[in-house]
Amino acid sequence: MINKQYSSDKIVANSYDASELSAGIVHIGLGAFHRAHQALYTHEAISATGEFHWGICAANIFGGQELVADLQSQDNAYTVTEMNPDGSRTVKLATAIRQSLAVEDDRRPLLEVMAAETTRIVSLTITEKGYCLNPATGRLMLDNALIAHDLANPQNPKSALGLIVTALDQRRAKGIAPFTVLSCDNVPDNGKRARAAVIQMAEAMDKELAGWIREEVAFPCTMVDRIVPAMTEESFADVQAYLGTDDKGAIVTEAYRQWVIEDHFTMGRPPWDNVDGAMFVADVQPYEEMKLRMLNGSHSILAYLGYLAGYKTIDVCMQDPQFVKVTRHYMNNEAAATLEMPEPTDFASYAEKLIERFTNPGLKHQTWQIAMDGSQKVPQRWLNSARTLLAEDKAFAAIALGIAGWMHYVSGTDEQGNEIDVRDPMAEQLKATASQHQEHPEQQVKAFLGLDAVFDPALAKNERFVSEVTKAFHSIREHGAKQAMALLAQTI
Repeated sequence: MINKQYSSDKIVANSYDASELSAGIVHIGLGAFHRAHQALYTHEAISATGEFHWGICAANIFGGQELVADLQSQDNAYTVTEMNPDGSRTVKLATAIRQSLAVEDDRRPLLEVMAAETTRIVSLTITEKGYCLNPATGRLMLDNALIAHDLANPQNPKSALGLIVTALDQRRAKGIAPFTVLSCDNVPDNGKRARAAVIQMAEAMDKELAGWIREEVAFPCTMVDRIVPAMTEESFADVQAYLGTDDKGAIVTEAYRQWVIEDHFTMGRPPWDNVDGAMFVADVQPYEEMKLRMLNGSHSILAYLGYLAGYKTIDVCMQDPQFVKVTRHYMNNEAAATLEMPEPTDFASYAEKLIERFTNPGLKHQTWQIAMDGSQKVPQRWLNSARTLLAEDKAFAAIALGIAGWMHYVSGTDEQGNEIDVRDPMAEQLKATASQHQEHPEQQVKAFLGLDAVFDPALAKNERFVSEVTKAFHSIREHGAKQAMALLAQTI
C-alpha cells in the first residue's frame, strides 16, 4: 500500500489501489520527464478507467541507483507539483510505477520483464544520443562503444537498442507477440528514428530477426510537450515545506502538458486520451514540427544566449525585454513561417502561450540544462527552418544568433573566462574545434559548420548562411551575448 506520508489534504487523493496493478509497460529512462509526463498520464488513465494491467516497470540502465532506491523506499509513489503562472499549484500523487530498477551492472532482470508476455509496450526517454544514430546521415554508428559491445555480446546488451533487439528475439523464439516500441523523446519523427535504429541494430546481428521486426513491430511517433526542470535542493525544500513531508521522488513542473500519439500499437495501448492533453492521431509530424521549431527552437536560443549573458533560468531571461522581443520575433517570423499544419492554426496565440509558459516564475528551468546535447538538437530545432527561409530568401537572424551562441557556449569558456560544464556527446570535439581557431573567428565558424554530424554540407557551403552565422558570431564576440540580443532586437 502507499505510504501514509501522502495523506495531506494538499494532495489530490489517489482513486485506486496501486497494489492491484500489473506491469504492461516497461519504460527505459527513469528520469524526471517520464515521471511528470508518461507515468502521470498513465496514472490518470488508470484512475479514469480502472484498467489495472497498464502499470509500469521503469528502469535506468546507466546510473540512477539513488533515485531508484529512493522511489523503492516510497513504494514507487511520488508527487507531481504543477505550477501555474499565477503562482498557484496543484499537487498530484502518481502511483502507476509498480517496479523500478537500476540495472547498470546486470541487465538480466530488465530483459526478463521485457520478454514477458504481459509486457505490451516498451517506452523510451533515452535522449537523442541514446539512439546512436549519426544526426546528419541517420545511420547507426557501428563504431559507438555501446553498439560495438552489444554486437559482440548480443545476450548481454548494454544499450537500449541492444536490450530491445534481444528482448524481441527472445519473444520471437517463444512465439510471443512483439511489444510496441514507443519513443517519448523530444526528437522529430521519434518513432521512425527508433525503428531505424532498432532495425539497423538487428540487421547487424541477425537479418532474419531484422525482417521479423520490420514486418511485425510497431514504432508509433509521439510529440511530447511539458517543461520539466531538473529538481534542485531548493525545489525539494519547497515541496517539503508546502506538503510537510519529505518526498525524495518529487517533481515540480508546469501545469501545461500535451501528448500527441500516432495510433499504431501491436498489443493495445492505455486509454491515455481519457486524460486532458493527450490525443491519438494518424500523423504526428505537423504537431511535433510546430513544437520543435517554436518551443524548443526558442528555448535553445534563450539557453545559449541566456547562459552566456549570465541568466541562470529561463524565467530570468524573460525579465529582459530584449530577450522577449527576439524570442517573439523568432517564433512568429522564423519558426511559424516555415510550418504547414493540417488545419488552420493561430500561431500568434501559440507564441504568446509559450511566452507565458517561459515567464512562469515557479519553474526555474535552468539554461544550462536546456543547453545540454546541443549537437543533437541544433539540426532538428533550427536547421530545417533555416533551409526553408534560405530557399524563400527570407531573414533568419535569430536562428543565426542562436547557432553562433551555441558555438560560443560549446567552446567551454564563458564571457568572464569561467569554464562551462559542456554536456554533449561531441563535447571534446567541439572544444577542440573552438580552440584550433581562437584568433580567427571566420575560420572558427567554418570549422564548426564543417562538422557534418551537425551541419549538412549543402548548408555549410551556402554563402548567405555562412555569412549570417559569421556576422552573429562576431556580434557576440565583440559585444557579449546580452548586447548582441539587444542589437538584434533593434533591427527586427
